[in-house]
Amino acid sequence: MTAIASFLRKTPVTRLQDYFTAGGFTSLSPIDWTQSEPDVVEPLIKAVDGMSDDEKQRVVMNAGQVAALADEPGQNALQNVVIDRAMFDTLEGANNRSLWVFLNEPDQFRKAEEVRYNDERRRTRSWNGFEVEAGCAVRRDQIAVAAFTKAIRDRFETTNVHVDVFDRQRVVLDDQECDLVQVAVYREGRPEDMLRFDANSTLSRRIVKPVFEAALTYEPDTGVIEVVANTLEDRKDLTSFMARDLLGVDFEGKHIPMREYDLSMLLKPFNFPTDDEDGIKSVTVKELRFMEVGERSERVTLESMSGAERSIWDMAEKHLGLDIGGASEVPTAATEAPAWVITRTRFTIKFYPGPSGGRGKSLTLTVTMPHGCNLKGMTPHERLIGEKYLRRWGILTDSADPGDLID
Repeated sequence: MTAIASFLRKTPVTRLQDYFTAGGFTSLSPIDWTQSEPDVVEPLIKAVDGMSDDEKQRVVMNAGQVAALADEPGQNALQNVVIDRAMFDTLEGANNRSLWVFLNEPDQFRKAEEVRYNDERRRTRSWNGFEVEAGCAVRRDQIAVAAFTKAIRDRFETTNVHVDVFDRQRVVLDDQECDLVQVAVYREGRPEDMLRFDANSTLSRRIVKPVFEAALTYEPDTGVIEVVANTLEDRKDLTSFMARDLLGVDFEGKHIPMREYDLSMLLKPFNFPTDDEDGIKSVTVKELRFMEVGERSERVTLESMSGAERSIWDMAEKHLGLDIGGASEVPTAATEAPAWVITRTRFTIKFYPGPSGGRGKSLTLTVTMPHGCNLKGMTPHERLIGEKYLRRWGILTDSADPGDLID
């Protein structure tokens, strides 16, 4: 009940009243919604705890769905797809906005979940990007969508397929947005048996047919289709179906380049230049992982803890004999120091306090050679800052599109 209690306390009483009134919960004890918020919430928590198991589980499930879109990425996803944007923008509180869309625009709420599903999995192992023709209009007529759906039915040997096609945006650099068309695909899988307890608490088997989700986006300006699905073969086939049936173009299987990172500049002290308007106080390298050239089975990690008097490069000079720029003697042929490459780094960007005072925020970035970075799990603003400076400092070296913020 802890998660439910937190959800109920963070959501305005008027919106909770809308939810419980519309939900048709027959086992909920009467609630006096005219009372002040504290006098409503505590009795409501107790009343929910006393509901029947089925109805209580429905509240738990719905609360989880609403809470999942109450963080910054979730709110951005809702904002992408909500129809009554004017009403949405007047609502105060993330839980309030999320629950309002859940109640009033359920189809759009599902699309927001689809946006979140897609964006969370970009640049992961279940993702690929492919180049097709730019400037295409995505076909949404009944014939085109039916052809796309039939191709999925035939490919996965299932009769139950659901497809959503809708417009959305993605935040890129300098707070600009690029226009996308997203295609969400749900398909029924093969039957599986699962253990469960029946009404008599007896362990039994139940046959279920799981539903698998996939997502594709097309960016008309660049001609890039990005796809999230279980296997590379699935991703190629889904992209081919989309190109043929919804875009009317040929699919040649041309991958967009993977992001690449270069950490060689960190072999010596680096000053991390920044712009004043971003309010960055300092950038500190906290960890470097080294691998000796020619020795692929061993790695050495140096970590600078809080309060350390030496920099990470001073540590590397002492422990690894790394030449950081004139401090060490020039090695002779007999005593030549080993050559090192950096395979991972972790550094912290500290910001000045905001107008309200207090401690300034921190942003910790971890980059792993050659394609790894933790930008994916961050807020849009943090991704924008990280994206900007990884490119500025020469760490992000690829030529992928500059709005591609997720790794």
